[in-house]
Amino acid sequence: MTRFAKICWLAGVASCCGVAGLLAWPRHGLAQALDEPAPRARSSGLRTGTPQYVAQQRAPENAEIGAGPVSAAPEAISDPAALVQRQQGTISQRQPPRAARPVQSPALRGVTQRQFRAPQPVVTGLPPVPAAAPPPPRRRGPEEDPYAPLGIRLGAVTLRPAISESIGYDTNPSRVPGPSKGSAFSRTEGELGIQSNWNVHELAGSLRGGYSHYFRDDSASRPDAQGNMSLRLDATRDTRILLESRLVLDTQRPGSPDLTAAVKGRPITWAYGGSAGVTHDINRLQLTLRGSIDRQDYENAELTNGRTLSQADRNQTQYSLRLRAAYEVTPGFRPFLQAEVDTRQFDEKVDSSGYMRSSDGYTARLGSTFEISRMLTGEISAGYQDRKYEDARLKNLRGMVGDAAILWTPTPLTTVTLRGTAELGDTTIAGSSGTTARRVSLEIAHALRRNLTVTGFTTFQRTDYEGQGLREDLSTIGARLDYRLTRTFSVRASFTHERLNSTQPGSDYTANVSLVGLRMQF
Repeated sequence: MTRFAKICWLAGVASCCGVAGLLAWPRHGLAQALDEPAPRARSSGLRTGTPQYVAQQRAPENAEIGAGPVSAAPEAISDPAALVQRQQGTISQRQPPRAARPVQSPALRGVTQRQFRAPQPVVTGLPPVPAAAPPPPRRRGPEEDPYAPLGIRLGAVTLRPAISESIGYDTNPSRVPGPSKGSAFSRTEGELGIQSNWNVHELAGSLRGGYSHYFRDDSASRPDAQGNMSLRLDATRDTRILLESRLVLDTQRPGSPDLTAAVKGRPITWAYGGSAGVTHDINRLQLTLRGSIDRQDYENAELTNGRTLSQADRNQTQYSLRLRAAYEVTPGFRPFLQAEVDTRQFDEKVDSSGYMRSSDGYTARLGSTFEISRMLTGEISAGYQDRKYEDARLKNLRGMVGDAAILWTPTPLTTVTLRGTAELGDTTIAGSSGTTARRVSLEIAHALRRNLTVTGFTTFQRTDYEGQGLREDLSTIGARLDYRLTRTFSVRASFTHERLNSTQPGSDYTANVSLVGLRMQF
């Protein structure tokens, strides 16, 4: 056979075998599919027992030993799929109703189990309101004066007591003209401040008293005191009741023109009184009605010859009634108009010079309270007073009267205080109706450090005696240093130069006073 014939024969045999294989494959695949059991759907239920493919099953008793080959390995290892398919238990063989539905949770994607959802709670009321968050802690600002006394609390009232003990030197203790003998002295001073902390009403006051004891000139030793107390009662929102009391204790210098003879020591004078008034606000209009009673008492003077000079003819009582109307133009500017009538009654109808000093006075004032950017505050008033005496020989005393108090704070460390007053007074000089006094004072305080303050001050006062051509000019200038060690203790030092110039011959004098001491406050 040729080579080409062999190749054609082999190709034909291969083609016949391929056709026979294709015709037999569908029957073989169908029989294999029919012999294989259908897979069971997984149930979403939970098994209640141990699966058989995990637990070892005992062989049946009627099984023949030689029936077939026995494997030493468990069936679960040899054919685990068959055990699962033949498992009989409580798992349902039926397909779950929503087995084809995809699981919504991405974490369980691909798991064909029934989706369970917890029942929603039954709402029977509104949920509780959550507690409000606590407010953030407030930031405390810097303390204005870390060396200020804290005071003593008595209920709703704060007391601020203080006591000072000083020692110094005075070149002219008695303020006598001409050459004088200086003396060292000690000074004891006590203070008490009162301030209420009530929601309504207010009680405020200050008391100060001191005594200067001169070692070489005991006759020049003298006391001094000053105090005031005020009580405000808030009757209604627009009505307030005002109660005030005041006290001034001072001494007379031996060369005073009102002392008709040479005296020894310094006679004491008392000035005290009280006021009661009511204030009512009508929109921006404020009306104040106030009545006052003031008393002045003079101690008898001891003369250099040992006799006593009575000053009972100078004791007097003054009654006054004042009406004031103020209008608030702006919160920092409130002008006012004030009218006042008063009468002065002396204890003795005729004084030592034979004059009847009792008098009636009429005063009108125009002024204003102001506040400019909280750096400049104060009150200024000016007016005119006419005083008529009971004795026809005394001319009416007329003149300008006024008051001024201005507080300027150019920097937080510097304070400037300016005060001024003009008033008409009484005298016992024969033929003189009274006195016209003008007084102005300036004080500048600067804090070098928180606890170190230096203060400079000056004062000028002029007194004219009506109808006598007598005039006295008193001027003082000085400095004061205040060094606060703690809230309780501080050291104070001061120097004052005092000078009096008078038109009366032999009345001028000069005095220099130095003082240093320790102050204790609470």
